[in-house]
Amino acid sequence: MRTLLLLSAYFGLLSETSAASIPAVKPFTVNLSSRVPHMLDLIGKTTLPAAELAAAHASLNMSLTTGMPLDTLKSLQNEWVTSFNWTREEEQINAYNHFTTQIGHQTVHFIHEKSKVPNAIPLILLHGWPGSFLEMVHLLDQLMLSNSSQAFDIVVPSLPGFGFSSPAPNEWSTSDTATLFNTLMIQVLGYKSYAVHGTDWGSVVGFDMYDQFNNTVKAAHFNFLPFFSLTPEQLTDQGIALTAAEAIQEQRAMDFENSGIGYYMEQATTVNTVGLALYDNPLGQLSWIAEKFIIWSDPRRGTGPSLVTNNEILRHVSMYYLTQTFDSAAFIYAQNPTGKGFSYTYRRARTNQPLLYSNFQWNMLFYPERLVATIGNLVYYNYRKTIVYPKRFTIWEAYQE
Repeated sequence: MRTLLLLSAYFGLLSETSAASIPAVKPFTVNLSSRVPHMLDLIGKTTLPAAELAAAHASLNMSLTTGMPLDTLKSLQNEWVTSFNWTREEEQINAYNHFTTQIGHQTVHFIHEKSKVPNAIPLILLHGWPGSFLEMVHLLDQLMLSNSSQAFDIVVPSLPGFGFSSPAPNEWSTSDTATLFNTLMIQVLGYKSYAVHGTDWGSVVGFDMYDQFNNTVKAAHFNFLPFFSLTPEQLTDQGIALTAAEAIQEQRAMDFENSGIGYYMEQATTVNTVGLALYDNPLGQLSWIAEKFIIWSDPRRGTGPSLVTNNEILRHVSMYYLTQTFDSAAFIYAQNPTGKGFSYTYRRARTNQPLLYSNFQWNMLFYPERLVATIGNLVYYNYRKTIVYPKRFTIWEAYQE
Protein backbone atom coordinates (compact mmCIF):
# COMPACT_ATOMS: atom_id res chain seq x y z
CA MET A 1 0.00 0.00 0.00
CA ARG A 2 3.00 2.29 0.47
CA THR A 3 3.34 2.32 -3.32
CA LEU A 4 -0.04 4.07 -3.56
CA LEU A 5 0.99 6.75 -1.10
CA LEU A 6 4.22 7.38 -2.98
CA LEU A 7 2.33 7.70 -6.26
CA SER A 8 0.05 10.23 -4.62
CA ALA A 9 3.00 12.24 -3.35
CA TYR A 10 4.72 12.35 -6.72
CA PHE A 11 1.66 13.10 -8.78
CA GLY A 12 -0.08 15.99 -7.14
CA LEU A 13 -3.21 16.97 -9.01
CA LEU A 14 -3.12 14.98 -12.23
CA SER A 15 -6.75 14.32 -12.89
CA GLU A 16 -7.68 17.53 -14.68
CA THR A 17 -9.10 16.84 -18.10
CA SER A 18 -9.03 18.93 -21.21
CA ALA A 19 -12.22 20.51 -22.42
CA ALA A 20 -12.09 18.72 -25.73
CA SER A 21 -12.81 15.02 -25.94
CA ILE A 22 -13.14 12.56 -28.76
CA PRO A 23 -16.70 11.14 -28.81
CA ALA A 24 -15.73 7.91 -30.58
CA VAL A 25 -15.78 5.91 -27.35
CA LYS A 26 -18.37 3.15 -27.45
CA PRO A 27 -19.58 1.01 -24.54
CA PHE A 28 -18.69 -2.62 -25.09
CA THR A 29 -20.11 -5.87 -23.72
CA VAL A 30 -18.17 -9.12 -23.74
CA ASN A 31 -20.33 -11.77 -25.42
CA LEU A 32 -18.47 -14.91 -26.43
CA SER A 33 -20.98 -17.54 -25.32
CA SER A 34 -21.83 -18.66 -28.86
CA ARG A 35 -18.36 -20.20 -29.25
CA VAL A 36 -18.36 -22.02 -25.92
CA PRO A 37 -20.17 -25.23 -27.06
CA HIS A 38 -17.64 -25.74 -29.86
CA MET A 39 -14.76 -25.12 -27.45
CA LEU A 40 -16.05 -27.59 -24.88
CA ASP A 41 -16.79 -30.15 -27.59
CA LEU A 42 -13.20 -30.00 -28.82
CA ILE A 43 -11.81 -30.19 -25.30
CA GLY A 44 -13.91 -33.22 -24.46
CA LYS A 45 -13.06 -35.05 -27.69
CA THR A 46 -9.32 -34.44 -27.59
CA THR A 47 -7.41 -37.60 -26.70
CA LEU A 48 -4.24 -37.45 -24.66
CA PRO A 49 -1.70 -40.26 -24.20
CA ALA A 50 -2.57 -42.90 -21.65
CA ALA A 51 0.75 -42.49 -19.88
CA GLU A 52 3.69 -40.09 -19.76
CA LEU A 53 6.62 -40.98 -21.99
CA ALA A 54 9.43 -42.53 -20.01
CA ALA A 55 11.85 -39.79 -21.06
CA ALA A 56 9.42 -37.06 -20.03
CA HIS A 57 8.57 -38.77 -16.75
CA ALA A 58 12.24 -39.13 -15.84
CA SER A 59 12.89 -35.43 -16.32
CA LEU A 60 9.90 -34.10 -14.42
CA ASN A 61 11.00 -32.08 -11.41
CA MET A 62 10.32 -28.71 -9.85
CA SER A 63 11.59 -26.93 -12.95
CA LEU A 64 9.44 -28.99 -15.35
CA THR A 65 12.28 -28.99 -17.86
CA THR A 66 10.34 -30.92 -20.50
CA GLY A 67 7.26 -28.75 -20.20
CA MET A 68 3.68 -29.54 -19.27
CA PRO A 69 3.20 -32.75 -17.22
CA LEU A 70 0.58 -35.08 -18.69
CA ASP A 71 -1.27 -35.59 -15.40
CA THR A 72 -1.57 -31.83 -14.89
CA LEU A 73 -2.93 -31.31 -18.39
CA LYS A 74 -5.46 -34.13 -17.93
CA SER A 75 -6.62 -32.63 -14.66
CA LEU A 76 -7.07 -29.20 -16.24
CA GLN A 77 -8.87 -30.76 -19.20
CA ASN A 78 -11.32 -32.48 -16.87
CA GLU A 79 -11.89 -29.32 -14.84
CA TRP A 80 -12.48 -27.31 -18.02
CA VAL A 81 -15.34 -29.51 -19.19
CA THR A 82 -16.88 -30.44 -15.83
CA SER A 83 -16.74 -27.41 -13.54
CA PHE A 84 -15.47 -24.34 -15.37
CA ASN A 85 -18.36 -21.98 -16.09
CA TRP A 86 -17.77 -19.41 -18.83
CA THR A 87 -21.20 -17.81 -18.29
CA ARG A 88 -20.22 -17.00 -14.72
CA GLU A 89 -16.84 -15.70 -15.84
CA GLU A 90 -18.42 -13.51 -18.51
CA GLU A 91 -20.82 -12.00 -15.99
CA GLN A 92 -17.89 -11.12 -13.74
CA ILE A 93 -15.94 -9.63 -16.65
CA ASN A 94 -18.92 -7.50 -17.68
CA ALA A 95 -19.17 -6.06 -14.17
CA TYR A 96 -16.46 -3.64 -15.31
CA ASN A 97 -17.02 -0.73 -17.69
CA HIS A 98 -15.70 -1.82 -21.09
CA PHE A 99 -15.26 0.42 -24.10
CA THR A 100 -13.77 0.45 -27.58
CA THR A 101 -12.45 3.33 -29.60
CA GLN A 102 -10.89 3.77 -33.02
CA ILE A 103 -7.47 5.44 -33.08
CA GLY A 104 -6.29 5.67 -36.66
CA HIS A 105 -6.85 2.20 -38.08
CA GLN A 106 -6.59 0.50 -34.68
CA THR A 107 -9.53 -0.64 -32.59
CA VAL A 108 -8.59 -0.35 -28.93
CA HIS A 109 -10.53 -2.19 -26.23
CA PHE A 110 -10.19 -0.95 -22.67
CA ILE A 111 -11.76 -0.94 -19.23
CA HIS A 112 -12.25 2.50 -17.72
CA GLU A 113 -13.20 2.76 -14.06
CA LYS A 114 -13.50 6.35 -12.86
CA SER A 115 -13.27 7.27 -9.21
CA LYS A 116 -15.97 9.40 -7.62
CA VAL A 117 -13.25 11.23 -5.71
CA PRO A 118 -12.12 14.57 -7.18
CA ASN A 119 -8.54 14.79 -8.43
CA ALA A 120 -8.10 11.03 -8.75
CA ILE A 121 -4.83 10.02 -10.42
CA PRO A 122 -5.28 8.55 -13.92
CA LEU A 123 -3.46 5.21 -13.99
CA ILE A 124 -3.05 2.94 -17.02
CA LEU A 125 -2.31 -0.75 -16.32
CA LEU A 126 -0.55 -2.71 -19.09
CA HIS A 127 -0.60 -6.51 -19.28
CA GLY A 128 1.75 -8.94 -21.00
CA TRP A 129 1.76 -12.40 -22.57
CA PRO A 130 0.25 -14.93 -21.90
CA GLY A 131 -1.95 -12.56 -19.97
CA SER A 132 -4.65 -10.20 -21.16
CA PHE A 133 -6.66 -7.36 -19.67
CA LEU A 134 -7.91 -10.03 -17.23
CA GLU A 135 -4.43 -9.96 -15.70
CA MET A 136 -5.17 -6.52 -14.30
CA VAL A 137 -8.75 -6.77 -13.04
CA HIS A 138 -7.69 -8.13 -9.64
CA LEU A 139 -5.38 -5.18 -9.18
CA LEU A 140 -8.16 -2.90 -10.36
CA ASP A 141 -10.37 -4.33 -7.61
CA GLN A 142 -7.65 -3.71 -5.02
CA LEU A 143 -7.13 -0.13 -6.14
CA MET A 144 -10.83 0.70 -6.31
CA LEU A 145 -11.44 -0.76 -2.84
CA SER A 146 -8.27 0.64 -1.32
CA ASN A 147 -8.56 2.48 1.99
CA SER A 148 -5.78 4.79 0.87
CA SER A 149 -6.57 8.48 0.81
CA GLN A 150 -5.48 8.56 -2.82
CA ALA A 151 -8.02 7.59 -5.47
CA PHE A 152 -7.42 6.49 -9.06
CA ASP A 153 -9.09 6.62 -12.43
CA ILE A 154 -8.03 3.28 -13.88
CA VAL A 155 -7.63 2.39 -17.56
CA VAL A 156 -6.88 -1.21 -18.58
CA PRO A 157 -6.39 -1.57 -22.35
CA SER A 158 -5.88 -4.72 -24.37
CA LEU A 159 -2.59 -4.69 -26.26
CA PRO A 160 -2.94 -4.82 -30.08
CA GLY A 161 -3.82 -8.37 -31.11
CA PHE A 162 -4.99 -9.31 -27.61
CA GLY A 163 -8.59 -9.68 -26.47
CA PHE A 164 -10.84 -7.27 -28.31
CA SER A 165 -8.18 -4.93 -29.71
CA SER A 166 -7.46 -5.31 -33.42
CA PRO A 167 -4.24 -7.05 -34.50
CA ALA A 168 -1.14 -4.95 -34.96
CA PRO A 169 -0.42 -4.11 -38.61
CA ASN A 170 2.84 -4.94 -40.35
CA GLU A 171 5.92 -3.04 -39.12
CA TRP A 172 4.22 -2.27 -35.81
CA SER A 173 6.36 -2.00 -32.67
CA THR A 174 5.90 -1.48 -28.96
CA SER A 175 6.85 2.15 -29.56
CA ASP A 176 3.77 2.43 -31.78
CA THR A 177 1.67 0.90 -29.01
CA ALA A 178 3.12 3.44 -26.58
CA THR A 179 1.98 6.24 -28.90
CA LEU A 180 -1.41 4.55 -29.28
CA PHE A 181 -1.99 4.36 -25.53
CA ASN A 182 -0.73 7.88 -24.89
CA THR A 183 -3.27 9.02 -27.47
CA LEU A 184 -5.93 7.01 -25.66
CA MET A 185 -5.13 8.67 -22.34
CA ILE A 186 -4.62 12.25 -23.55
CA GLN A 187 -6.72 12.78 -26.67
CA VAL A 188 -9.48 10.21 -26.26
CA LEU A 189 -10.02 10.21 -22.50
CA GLY A 190 -8.93 13.80 -22.02
CA TYR A 191 -6.38 13.45 -19.23
CA LYS A 192 -3.54 15.96 -19.13
CA SER A 193 -1.17 13.54 -17.44
CA TYR A 194 -1.20 10.06 -15.94
CA ALA A 195 0.78 7.25 -14.31
CA VAL A 196 1.65 3.93 -15.92
CA HIS A 197 2.15 0.42 -14.58
CA GLY A 198 3.39 -2.43 -16.75
CA THR A 199 4.47 -6.04 -16.56
CA ASP A 200 6.13 -8.27 -19.18
CA TRP A 201 5.30 -6.75 -22.62
CA GLY A 202 3.34 -4.14 -20.69
CA SER A 203 6.63 -3.08 -19.14
CA VAL A 204 8.16 -2.72 -22.61
CA VAL A 205 5.26 -0.54 -23.75
CA GLY A 206 5.14 1.26 -20.40
CA PHE A 207 8.86 2.02 -20.47
CA ASP A 208 8.48 3.38 -24.00
CA MET A 209 5.70 5.64 -22.70
CA TYR A 210 7.85 6.71 -19.73
CA ASP A 211 10.73 7.42 -22.12
CA GLN A 212 8.85 9.12 -24.97
CA PHE A 213 6.06 11.04 -23.26
CA ASN A 214 7.74 12.63 -20.26
CA ASN A 215 5.36 15.60 -20.34
CA THR A 216 2.32 13.39 -19.84
CA VAL A 217 3.68 10.33 -17.98
CA LYS A 218 4.31 11.69 -14.50
CA ALA A 219 5.42 8.42 -12.89
CA ALA A 220 5.93 4.77 -13.80
CA HIS A 221 5.80 1.59 -11.73
CA PHE A 222 6.99 -1.78 -13.00
CA ASN A 223 7.52 -5.28 -11.66
CA PHE A 224 9.31 -6.33 -14.85
CA LEU A 225 11.59 -4.43 -17.21
CA PRO A 226 12.23 -4.41 -20.98
CA PHE A 227 15.72 -5.84 -20.43
CA PHE A 228 17.16 -9.31 -19.97
CA SER A 229 18.90 -10.09 -16.70
CA LEU A 230 22.63 -9.50 -16.49
CA THR A 231 24.88 -12.47 -15.75
CA PRO A 232 26.66 -12.72 -12.38
CA GLU A 233 29.89 -11.76 -14.15
CA GLN A 234 28.29 -8.65 -15.66
CA LEU A 235 26.91 -7.64 -12.27
CA THR A 236 30.35 -8.08 -10.72
CA ASP A 237 31.90 -5.97 -13.47
CA GLN A 238 29.47 -3.20 -12.53
CA GLY A 239 30.39 -3.52 -8.86
CA ILE A 240 26.97 -4.88 -7.88
CA ALA A 241 27.16 -7.36 -4.99
CA LEU A 242 24.15 -9.55 -4.22
CA THR A 243 22.65 -10.65 -0.93
CA ALA A 244 21.93 -14.35 -0.39
CA ALA A 245 18.28 -13.85 -1.35
CA GLU A 246 19.25 -11.88 -4.44
CA ALA A 247 21.73 -14.58 -5.47
CA ILE A 248 18.85 -17.09 -5.49
CA GLN A 249 16.83 -14.75 -7.71
CA GLU A 250 19.82 -14.27 -10.01
CA GLN A 251 20.28 -18.05 -10.36
CA ARG A 252 16.58 -18.45 -11.14
CA ALA A 253 16.93 -15.82 -13.85
CA MET A 254 19.97 -17.56 -15.35
CA ASP A 255 18.16 -20.92 -15.30
CA PHE A 256 15.24 -19.32 -17.11
CA GLU A 257 17.39 -17.72 -19.79
CA ASN A 258 19.33 -20.96 -20.30
CA SER A 259 16.42 -23.41 -20.47
CA GLY A 260 13.10 -21.58 -20.25
CA ILE A 261 12.89 -19.45 -23.38
CA GLY A 262 11.94 -22.05 -25.99
CA TYR A 263 8.51 -20.44 -26.31
CA TYR A 264 10.19 -17.04 -26.81
CA MET A 265 12.32 -18.29 -29.69
CA GLU A 266 9.36 -20.05 -31.32
CA GLN A 267 7.12 -17.00 -31.13
CA ALA A 268 9.91 -14.66 -32.21
CA THR A 269 10.90 -16.69 -35.27
CA THR A 270 8.27 -19.14 -36.58
CA VAL A 271 5.25 -17.73 -34.78
CA ASN A 272 2.85 -18.54 -37.61
CA THR A 273 3.62 -22.24 -37.25
CA VAL A 274 2.54 -22.48 -33.63
CA GLY A 275 -0.18 -19.87 -34.17
CA LEU A 276 -1.91 -21.84 -36.92
CA ALA A 277 -1.27 -25.23 -35.31
CA LEU A 278 -3.07 -24.19 -32.12
CA TYR A 279 -5.57 -21.71 -33.57
CA ASP A 280 -8.59 -24.02 -33.21
CA ASN A 281 -7.10 -26.31 -30.60
CA PRO A 282 -8.18 -25.25 -27.10
CA LEU A 283 -6.37 -28.07 -25.32
CA GLY A 284 -3.22 -27.28 -27.28
CA GLN A 285 -3.52 -23.64 -26.23
CA LEU A 286 -4.04 -24.78 -22.65
CA SER A 287 -0.87 -26.87 -22.71
CA TRP A 288 1.14 -24.02 -24.26
CA ILE A 289 -0.14 -21.32 -21.90
CA ALA A 290 -0.78 -23.18 -18.63
CA GLU A 291 2.79 -24.45 -18.62
CA LYS A 292 3.92 -20.83 -18.26
CA PHE A 293 1.53 -20.10 -15.41
CA ILE A 294 2.81 -23.18 -13.58
CA ILE A 295 6.54 -22.89 -14.24
CA TRP A 296 6.57 -19.16 -13.55
CA SER A 297 4.87 -19.56 -10.17
CA ASP A 298 5.81 -20.48 -6.64
CA PRO A 299 5.19 -24.22 -6.12
CA ARG A 300 2.49 -23.17 -3.64
CA ARG A 301 0.47 -21.77 -6.57
CA GLY A 302 -3.23 -21.56 -5.83
CA THR A 303 -2.91 -21.55 -2.04
CA GLY A 304 -3.29 -18.82 0.54
CA PRO A 305 -3.86 -15.42 -1.04
CA SER A 306 -2.57 -16.59 -4.43
CA LEU A 307 -4.81 -15.83 -7.39
CA VAL A 308 -3.01 -18.24 -9.72
CA THR A 309 -5.64 -20.96 -9.47
CA ASN A 310 -6.66 -23.54 -12.06
CA ASN A 311 -9.82 -21.54 -12.67
CA GLU A 312 -7.77 -18.41 -13.37
CA ILE A 313 -5.64 -20.31 -15.88
CA LEU A 314 -8.74 -21.68 -17.62
CA ARG A 315 -10.25 -18.21 -17.65
CA HIS A 316 -7.23 -16.81 -19.48
CA VAL A 317 -6.97 -19.65 -21.98
CA SER A 318 -10.71 -19.47 -22.66
CA MET A 319 -10.32 -15.77 -23.42
CA TYR A 320 -7.57 -16.51 -25.95
CA TYR A 321 -9.54 -19.28 -27.61
CA LEU A 322 -12.93 -17.59 -27.66
CA THR A 323 -11.55 -14.29 -29.00
CA GLN A 324 -9.47 -16.21 -31.59
CA THR A 325 -6.37 -14.21 -30.68
CA PHE A 326 -3.83 -16.90 -29.82
CA ASP A 327 -1.90 -16.22 -33.03
CA SER A 328 -2.25 -12.43 -33.19
CA ALA A 329 -1.17 -12.05 -29.56
CA ALA A 330 1.90 -14.23 -30.07
CA PHE A 331 2.99 -12.04 -32.99
CA ILE A 332 4.14 -9.39 -30.50
CA TYR A 333 7.34 -11.45 -30.19
CA ALA A 334 7.98 -11.63 -33.95
CA GLN A 335 7.24 -7.93 -34.45
CA ASN A 336 9.55 -6.91 -31.62
CA PRO A 337 12.66 -9.10 -31.84
CA THR A 338 15.45 -8.94 -29.28
CA GLY A 339 16.86 -5.43 -29.17
CA LYS A 340 13.62 -3.91 -30.41
CA GLY A 341 11.43 -5.34 -27.66
CA PHE A 342 13.35 -6.88 -24.77
CA SER A 343 17.01 -5.93 -24.94
CA TYR A 344 20.38 -6.95 -23.52
CA THR A 345 21.46 -3.29 -23.62
CA TYR A 346 20.23 -1.20 -20.70
CA ARG A 347 19.36 2.40 -21.50
CA ARG A 348 18.25 5.34 -19.42
CA ALA A 349 14.86 6.86 -20.13
CA ARG A 350 14.86 10.44 -21.39
CA THR A 351 12.94 11.73 -18.40
CA ASN A 352 13.43 12.65 -14.79
CA GLN A 353 9.94 11.60 -13.76
CA PRO A 354 9.76 9.18 -10.79
CA LEU A 355 10.34 5.49 -11.43
CA LEU A 356 9.08 2.88 -8.94
CA TYR A 357 9.96 -0.82 -9.02
CA SER A 358 8.67 -3.86 -7.11
CA ASN A 359 11.00 -6.86 -7.06
CA PHE A 360 9.02 -10.04 -6.47
CA GLN A 361 10.66 -13.16 -5.11
CA TRP A 362 9.43 -15.45 -7.88
CA ASN A 363 10.08 -13.23 -10.90
CA MET A 364 11.82 -15.13 -13.68
CA LEU A 365 14.08 -12.18 -14.48
CA PHE A 366 16.00 -10.29 -11.83
CA TYR A 367 17.01 -6.65 -11.62
CA PRO A 368 18.93 -5.51 -8.51
CA GLU A 369 18.24 -2.03 -7.22
CA ARG A 370 21.49 -0.48 -8.43
CA LEU A 371 20.77 -1.73 -11.93
CA VAL A 372 17.22 -0.37 -11.98
CA ALA A 373 18.59 2.99 -10.85
CA THR A 374 20.54 3.25 -14.12
CA ILE A 375 17.43 3.35 -16.32
CA GLY A 376 15.43 6.13 -14.69
CA ASN A 377 14.86 8.35 -11.69
CA LEU A 378 14.38 5.49 -9.22
CA VAL A 379 12.61 6.75 -6.11
CA TYR A 380 11.21 3.45 -4.80
CA TYR A 381 12.47 -0.13 -4.89
CA ASN A 382 10.92 -2.86 -2.80
CA TYR A 383 11.51 -6.58 -2.41
CA ARG A 384 8.24 -8.41 -1.97
CA LYS A 385 8.00 -11.88 -0.49
CA THR A 386 4.57 -13.34 0.10
CA ILE A 387 2.92 -16.66 -0.69
CA VAL A 388 2.99 -16.74 -4.47
CA TYR A 389 4.47 -14.29 -6.94
CA PRO A 390 4.61 -15.74 -10.46
CA LYS A 391 6.88 -14.22 -13.06
CA ARG A 392 4.52 -12.17 -15.16
CA PHE A 393 1.44 -12.25 -13.00
CA THR A 394 2.91 -10.69 -9.86
CA ILE A 395 0.68 -7.68 -10.15
CA TRP A 396 -2.26 -9.82 -9.06
CA GLU A 397 -0.95 -9.61 -5.52
CA ALA A 398 1.19 -6.48 -5.65
CA TYR A 399 -1.06 -4.38 -3.48
CA GLN A 400 -2.27 -6.98 -0.98
CA GLU A 401 0.48 -6.17 1.51
